[in-house]
Amino acid sequence: MANRSSNRAAIPEAKSALDRFKYEVASEIGVPLKDGYNGDLTSRQNGSVGGYMVKKMIEAQEKQMAGK
Repeated sequence: MANRSSNRAAIPEAKSALDRFKYEVASEIGVPLKDGYNGDLTSRQNGSVGGYMVKKMIEAQEKQMAGK
């Protein structure tokens, strides 16, 4: 069976910007995210980073669509 990962960036050039955004969000909400292995963090901590990233991206898109 071939390994088909669907976890790929649609725009590979955006990877570094998303990584910077991830660390920015983690520091904002107090999650001690570090470069490399983060298996010592709880699922709740890791999930909160992803969830807050999505929340901020939606807010930015709504502002853009509203013309602000």
